[in-house]
Amino acid sequence: MSRKNFDAELIHLHEELKKMGDIVKAQISDSIKALVSQDMKLADEVVRKDDLVDDLEKEIEDKCIKLIATRQPLAIDLRSVFTMSKIVTDLERIADHAVDIAKIAKQLEGQKYIKELIDIPRMSAIVEEMIDGCLETYMERDVDLAYAVCKKDDSVDAIYKQIFSELLVLMLGDPKVIQQATRFLFVAKFLERMADHTTNICEWTIYLITGKKVDLND
Repeated sequence: MSRKNFDAELIHLHEELKKMGDIVKAQISDSIKALVSQDMKLADEVVRKDDLVDDLEKEIEDKCIKLIATRQPLAIDLRSVFTMSKIVTDLERIADHAVDIAKIAKQLEGQKYIKELIDIPRMSAIVEEMIDGCLETYMERDVDLAYAVCKKDDSVDAIYKQIFSELLVLMLGDPKVIQQATRFLFVAKFLERMADHTTNICEWTIYLITGKKVDLND
C-alpha cells in the first residue's frame, strides 16, 4: 500500500509539473505576442500570472519534501523527486524572464519599432518546443530526447548572435535607435537564457536516468 501511495502521489506531482510547464510556455508566447503587437493588456496578464507560477513552484517543492519525509523512497525514487524540485526552479526562472519581456513590451508602448520583429518570435517558438521536449524527457525518462532537445539550443544561440549583429549595425548607424535596440537585445538575451534553463532540465533528467551529471550548456 505504501508503494501504491507513493506512486499515486508521484503521478499527482507530475500532473502539477505539467500544469506549471503549460503556464510557463503560455507566458513566453504571450509575452512575445504582447511585444510584437504592443498589446498592453496581454503584457499585464503575463506579469499577473507570475504569482501563479511562484505558488506552483512552492507547492510542488513542499510536496516533494513531504514525500521524501513521509514515504522513505528508494534511491531512484529519491532522485526522481529531487530532479523534480530542480525542474520547477528552472521553470520559475523561465517564467521570470517572460515577465521581463512583458515589462519591456510595456516600456515600448506606443513606439514605432525600428524594425519588424521576425527573429525574436522565431527564438520564442524554439524555446517553447524545448520546454515541451524537456518535460517529455523527464516524464518518459528518455535520454536520447534529452540530447535532441539540447541540440536545439544551438539554433537559439545562432539566432541570438544574428539579432545582436543586426541591432549593433542599426545602433552604429543611428544613435537615436540605441535605447529601443538595447531593449530588443535584452529580449533576445532573456530568450537565450530560457533555452539554457531548458537545457538544465535535460541535464537533471539525464542525471536521474543515468546517475551521471553532464554539462550541455557549452
